[in-house]
Amino acid sequence: MSASSPAAASPAGTPTTPDRPAEHRVIVPAHVPMVALLGSHDAVLRAVEDGFEHVDVHVRGNEITASGPAADVAVVARLLDELIEVVEGGESLTPDVVRRTVAMLAAQPVQRPAEVLTFSILSTRGRTIRPKTMGQKHYVDAIDANTITFGIGPAGTGKTYLAMAKAVQALQSHQVNRIILSRPAVEAGERLGFLPGTLSEKIDPYLRPLYDALHDMVDPDSIPKLIEAGTIEVAPLAFLRGRSLNDAFVVLDEAQNTTVEQMKMFLTRLGFGSKMVITGDATQVDLPGGTASGLRVVEDVLTGVDDVEFCRLTSADVVRHRLVSDIIDAYARWDMTTSKAPLPRSPRSPRR
Repeated sequence: MSASSPAAASPAGTPTTPDRPAEHRVIVPAHVPMVALLGSHDAVLRAVEDGFEHVDVHVRGNEITASGPAADVAVVARLLDELIEVVEGGESLTPDVVRRTVAMLAAQPVQRPAEVLTFSILSTRGRTIRPKTMGQKHYVDAIDANTITFGIGPAGTGKTYLAMAKAVQALQSHQVNRIILSRPAVEAGERLGFLPGTLSEKIDPYLRPLYDALHDMVDPDSIPKLIEAGTIEVAPLAFLRGRSLNDAFVVLDEAQNTTVEQMKMFLTRLGFGSKMVITGDATQVDLPGGTASGLRVVEDVLTGVDDVEFCRLTSADVVRHRLVSDIIDAYARWDMTTSKAPLPRSPRSPRR
């Protein structure tokens, strides 16, 4: 933890008003390298200054002083304390981490941002997989606390990746005996027609995203052995019909492309000692026109059922390029506008 103290107090001990100038000094503990806190070429420091343009931040030795409007200085002081704790927790700081921490502080979360950013899900192949937003931390906690968890949200929010990390963690800690990964075999708005090759070669393109995530978390050389032994199974949704999945961590990805009947079929595969995570984006349904999405219907069906939780991630939880979040918000505004617009009337045929 950092030792911090205000460099200037309000007259007569009265509370500092938000618009009154203030100054706050943070003393960085000796065991925290300043280069790790400030970033390469002071990139982290510049991100703090860019986020609070009315605050002057000065560094002298292991002391950081922030001066400016009292309200902004108070936030910067909290931000610096959080960043110090993140470094102490072994996480690298980047300008993106600064932006996420500021966003979490603005949301007044129950948990501290440092607790989120230093929470380890899985350490593998020289790196650690962690949640990066408050929404992602809630999602991970929900998976731990419930037998069935739905992760619903836009692209880039880590729905599938975090579910896969929790599955590998559960397997490594012997909570389950196997991992089953599944997706419906539906093209993204295209009709690819006949695909050549064996059955495995035909379905492999649909399951490739799951293989990609798996390769990030498990030694690639061991994956064929684990698949051959049945410890890890990657299969199209249709292949799960008629089965009972015991002692397994089951992940269903792209669930927005399931029909109502397929979703019911999948959920009723749940066996003893198993856990299910269902992920999808209800705004990107690729089913034929007029076919109801099982993901859109299931929340109405399962509302009030114990041990089932629905987690909704938003554009604030996107961990891809910053433009992805802006694009998602732009499409949401466009959807709202078009849904309120009156439907065009078809021209009347001239009377004869």
